Amino acid sequence: MTQPTASPTLDTLFKRVLSRQPHALALVDPANKPRITGEAPRRLTFAQADRMISALAAHFIESGLPANSVIAVQLPNTVEFALTVLAAYRAGLVVAVLPLLWRQAELTMALNRTAARAIVTSSRVDGILYSDLAMNAAAEAFSIRHVCGFGTDLPEGMFSLDDAMTRQSTTTRAVIQDGRKAALISFDVTADGFRPVPRAHLSLIAGGLAMSLESDVAQGATVLSAFAPMSFAGLASSLVVWLLSGGTLVLHHPFDEAVLEQEINEHACDTLIVPAQLALRLDELDLAARMPSLRNVIGLWRAPEQVASSANWAAQQATLTDIYLFGEAGLFGARRIAEDGSPARIKPGPHGAPRELPGTSIAGEILLTPRGTLGLRGPMVPVAAYAPPPPPSDSLIAPPPRDFVDTDYAARLDRATGAINITAPPSGIMAVGGYRFLAQDLQEWARRLGQGALLTALPDRLSGHRLAGRAHDNGRARDALAELGLNPLMVEAFRDRSNSA
Repeated sequence: MTQPTASPTLDTLFKRVLSRQPHALALVDPANKPRITGEAPRRLTFAQADRMISALAAHFIESGLPANSVIAVQLPNTVEFALTVLAAYRAGLVVAVLPLLWRQAELTMALNRTAARAIVTSSRVDGILYSDLAMNAAAEAFSIRHVCGFGTDLPEGMFSLDDAMTRQSTTTRAVIQDGRKAALISFDVTADGFRPVPRAHLSLIAGGLAMSLESDVAQGATVLSAFAPMSFAGLASSLVVWLLSGGTLVLHHPFDEAVLEQEINEHACDTLIVPAQLALRLDELDLAARMPSLRNVIGLWRAPEQVASSANWAAQQATLTDIYLFGEAGLFGARRIAEDGSPARIKPGPHGAPRELPGTSIAGEILLTPRGTLGLRGPMVPVAAYAPPPPPSDSLIAPPPRDFVDTDYAARLDRATGAINITAPPSGIMAVGGYRFLAQDLQEWARRLGQGALLTALPDRLSGHRLAGRAHDNGRARDALAELGLNPLMVEAFRDRSNSA
């Protein structure tokens, strides 16, 4: 009897590369990892990474996590993140990614909404004790049964995954590797509030394919990712692009410009994945002379309405691909091919990957909704997660299901060129430091601070805005800032990390 052919998962993609080149370099830690987590940097071949992935998967299974249960992950952009995600998939688990700048209240809400059975974190990141934050959030989440972390000085009750990776356990579990199975839960903020967004492996891989094919990432590429991995776009642009290329993934925890340049030149990286504002800034600083090995730059726009007005791309030896991000709903990319380096025109209708090549596979479809907003449909778009509630009606006939996601970004059609112009972000949503907030929540937080305190969004060249708080001689205001995660340490961390969130 033969098993029917199943669509691939991320673990399937990893094992394909492993079988071809087990001793090739797979994962490289940030050069400044000792500052970020206090741990020494790692350089792993595919064979070494495979042994650690198997050991972590065995630990998850032995810890009693049933197949298809949810494991929450809050980690920096280091090799531990990649190993944990791939180990979870090998154990048949679903990964929920938790942004580093979330407060305990947001962590607890996410754990309860997803019924997560375990949480994985790091002892500390940039001086912040994330292990304590995870333990406190887990105590308020009824479903959590296992808390584990990387690093030293873990609190009592938290299991060390560094120890688990050194064990030679043979525990395995029969897992059907089928790309239609649930793989990822990320979190979005819409006008309706906080929204978990589940995705299958196929949807995740579709996002990575759209990026890699549009930007023409070569097989065996050395890819440096400096985009925070705590979202659909973060995983698609790092793990998926790496596994599709079968090359090396060099990680950079946002953000240190000198270290970024050092890593690119030391590893002769040919592909760079960064927030788009950072890519344009590097271009201004003569990217061609300082980073001669680069051939592809993939710039991710969390504010897609800013692409059309962005500066032209000047570097000749490297091309820029603009990736338009619409929260967790989906994305599309467009390579800059004009002689002057201006952004490509985006037209409605199906788009292939790559976009300008006739006869290519359809990566998705862009449409204008009757509301004058941008809609997305395609293999990467989780339509069910964004389905509107059914309208109240006495009719016995159900309304036809919607087959697209309304991103709520205002858009219009340019009659002269036929291109879509994205004009404004969703109403009532504010993007600060790469994170989305309800405007009413920010107003409520500011009101609770009272006199003698300040909560504001400051302009930032890379992220658009960053959130800052200040309290003078006002105990109530200081307590409120601390509740928001804006104590003195977190204000500094927010300022540093928001630049490339």
